[in-house]
Amino acid sequence: MTRFPYFRPSLAVLALSVGLAGPVRADDTIIAVAANFTAAAKEIGTAFETATGHHVTYSFGSTGQLYTQITQGAPFEAFLAADTARPEKAEAAGLGVPGTRFTYATGKIVLWSADPDLINADGDILHSDALTHVAIANPVTAPYGAAAVEAMQALGVYEALQRRIVQGKTILQTYQFAATGNADVGFVALSQVAMDDAGSRWGVPDDLYAPIRQDAILLQKGADSAAAAAYLDFLKSPEAARIIERFGYGTGG
Repeated sequence: MTRFPYFRPSLAVLALSVGLAGPVRADDTIIAVAANFTAAAKEIGTAFETATGHHVTYSFGSTGQLYTQITQGAPFEAFLAADTARPEKAEAAGLGVPGTRFTYATGKIVLWSADPDLINADGDILHSDALTHVAIANPVTAPYGAAAVEAMQALGVYEALQRRIVQGKTILQTYQFAATGNADVGFVALSQVAMDDAGSRWGVPDDLYAPIRQDAILLQKGADSAAAAAYLDFLKSPEAARIIERFGYGTGG
């Protein structure tokens, strides 16, 4: 039996106070969210609940894993992917509501190490023999892993590093490999390290990989959900954009 783990942010402060515009009745919604967006989604969820009175429950995973769960009947009402391909595929397959796709964030990858002295400003460590393990997310199911492979190929180091690559099921597991020292370095999402200065890092130049446009779509299971529609509207708001940008993403794509 397929299981769908959920995350529930703190309870909302219902918009009962004067000056807070909220619906008469609060509803619940379940949103599938790409793992790289975990921290930003939690903060957006809290702001959304406070602003609207609705409740949001998240299920985090790699984009490929979440899409598979959607095809298997998972009760998700909206899908925040780490690419454009899966939401487009969901719409084509009749799983998404036509015309509701939009780009909510553009991601970036960073070469990161828990060792504060390992990575310099040019990322030269990728050209050396000093690395034992390089962590990336599974490039088949995680767009950030595919971007890491693309960047290494563009740098001409992929063949030399291929045998030293360890794959995380998600970008979160990839970060854990690097954070615990099980990998010397890892290609992680900028959003995962944007809020602190720990370790050492190299921001992979944008021209080494295709832009990681992250699209959202309303799913058919949420077609009649006021809370799901409100969540996607909130995701387009200036308040959500400020949170998204603070975690290192681009917006307005």
